[in-house]
Amino acid sequence: MSGGALEAPGVCLSSEGLIALRAVALGAQMPPVLAALPGGFATRRKGHGLEVADMREYVAGDDIRHLDRGTTARTGRLHVRQFQEERDRVTLLIADFRPCMFWGMRRAFRSVAVAEALALIGWNVVESGGRVGLLTVSAGGPVIVPPRGRTRGMLDVIGGMVQAHRAGLRAMAAGQDVDPALESALLRADRLVPAGGEFIIGSGFDAPGPGFADRLDALARRRVPRLVMITDAQMLRMPSGRYPIRLADGRRMRVSLGGKTPPPETRIAGRVALLLDAGEEVEHMARRIVAGFPAERAA
Repeated sequence: MSGGALEAPGVCLSSEGLIALRAVALGAQMPPVLAALPGGFATRRKGHGLEVADMREYVAGDDIRHLDRGTTARTGRLHVRQFQEERDRVTLLIADFRPCMFWGMRRAFRSVAVAEALALIGWNVVESGGRVGLLTVSAGGPVIVPPRGRTRGMLDVIGGMVQAHRAGLRAMAAGQDVDPALESALLRADRLVPAGGEFIIGSGFDAPGPGFADRLDALARRRVPRLVMITDAQMLRMPSGRYPIRLADGRRMRVSLGGKTPPPETRIAGRVALLLDAGEEVEHMARRIVAGFPAERAA
């Protein structure tokens, strides 16, 4: 692949493009229930937060510090406030930039679509008061960005994705086509995601490794896993038939492709994964992500 081809739209990843996805992410997002202070992620669970969620009559045992004077004076009966509980939302984005991700049949490489999907998710996280970090998987070694909040944290994540993607493109152009097992990323994720946090893997899930399911289950005991599978649905929409392909080791074979409609989701290692098409427009992708991963989660 020539140097000029590496800079083509849909092949090259740019910081400007991922930053511009903030508007797309917010346009697709329903108004979330937010805390008044930055860093708080409001949930539907009532607790000791700062946002007033409800008002009710006093019952024995209620904390008298939560008495609402206005409502009490107006009704002549004691009323207490109930508050919206807040918690810190920490999300680690795991981006698959291995050689198997650097191909596509329409709008963009699968690797570019992974970065776009994770950027859309990341913008939603920081805009709802959470913190976001990054871990990339590639043939040239990982790029790690510790979780941070606000726009500054998301810009650091974007910079890390662009850096890792460019390194992956250069490695592929130099002939490095060996895919490390995806499970290697989960070993590092254990140290980057605190208990109660979430990690989102954006990948095609090619060559996950023999221990991928077990490590995913181990992480899921104290963290929330979310899977985003990036595919190219054009392969399914092709006319039904047997097509010749060449494997990485040089062998040739024929596979049956086409004549199918891509499902909205699939299962990876026994878990539901949101299925996104690398060829679809980012606005459609954003709406699919909002439907699959609501910004407001119950505790």
